[in-house]
This record gives sequence, C-alpha cells and structure tokens, in this order.
Amino acid sequence: MKLTSKQRAYLKSLANSIDPILQVGKSSLTPEFTASVDDAFNTRELLKINVLKNCIDDPRQIAEAVAERTHSTVVQVIGKKIILYKPDKKNPKIVLPKA
Repeated sequence: MKLTSKQRAYLKSLANSIDPILQVGKSSLTPEFTASVDDAFNTRELLKINVLKNCIDDPRQIAEAVAERTHSTVVQVIGKKIILYKPDKKNPKIVLPKA
C-alpha cells in the first residue's frame, strides 16, 4: 500500500500517543517476532516497535523486512522506533485522509 504524505503525516500524529508494544532485541528478526507482529495486527492497525541498542541490524532494514513479511506499510523509522500500518480488511478503525 502506498501512502501519500498527508496520510503518512496523519498516521504519524496518531502514533505519537501510542507506546511501543514490541521490541527487537539481540536475535533481531526471528520467525517468532514476525508472527507476534502479525498477531498484533489482528487487534490494531498501527504499531510502534522499539529496536533495542543490543540489536546490530539497521532499523530501516528491519522495518522493510517486517513490512514485507506481514504485508504492512512502513509509516516512519525515526532513530530506533518503527511505525507500521496495516488496515483491517473487515472493520477499519483508522480512516485515512483522501489521497
């Protein structure tokens, strides 16, 4: 899914108020971590992930890999924080501004 700058800004503003619910640690991307991200998308559409200091991988590469595996969209990678968006197919809660 391709986001416009207006949609991306809207999602960033929503993400400001949420706390990271997942953390990428020393073992980096494991199948279990990807499964937990996918599972988290069952209950919410916007996720914030924290990359810990002991993780040697680049947060941008981690974000792209997780987004590809979970069929989500990278909203922003800032420092060690990743914001991902995946709309709910049946009952979307977040209404994006028009493109």
